[in-house]
Amino acid sequence: MVSSEDRRVRAKLLSGRYPESAHLLDLYIQITLLQDHIAANLPADPAGLAEFFPRLAALVPQIPYPPTGDAEKFFWRVVMQPYAEHSRKPCPSCGSKPVVGVLRGEGDGAKRALICSLCGSEWPYRRLICANCGEEDKEKLPVFVAEQIDYIRVEACDTCGTYLKSVDLTKDGFAVPEVDEIATVALNLWADERGYTKIEVNVLGM
Repeated sequence: MVSSEDRRVRAKLLSGRYPESAHLLDLYIQITLLQDHIAANLPADPAGLAEFFPRLAALVPQIPYPPTGDAEKFFWRVVMQPYAEHSRKPCPSCGSKPVVGVLRGEGDGAKRALICSLCGSEWPYRRLICANCGEEDKEKLPVFVAEQIDYIRVEACDTCGTYLKSVDLTKDGFAVPEVDEIATVALNLWADERGYTKIEVNVLGM
């Protein structure tokens, strides 16, 4: 698993490469710093994580505090992640959906894995199958790649109408899937415009 410090280093690098996502990456950096603090001060009862809400609220002043509705879900997602990582179980047993896929070189091809949106666990997953509904017909599983971001794949499913972005490490071995997924928000917008819905949002709620 990539350390939070390595994620921050990657986020700073990608801020220069994708200026349109720089503000998101800066927020991501601040959130990972808060999560490091939470990890070092985990309460015995998960309910105690609410004590970190004010610090998170200072990072996102545009969200009314105390948060309600979707904003409250976002707050709990951020503070629960260190707790979930601490008590990590191999996914999908934790019940959370994948936030990003990753392709790693193996032999003459690449092996696919998924990364959990909550606890950050990674588990192997067949390539020609939808991570959301299990569709296996390759004709219903289009893959889109933008020329200028050719190491990120938008893996869609025409059966359930969802998509997952996957990071191809055979094309960019320095990529950090969770960070590069955030940096390439333009691909999210592209997929949304074509009627696909992301399987699971990232820690920023995108």
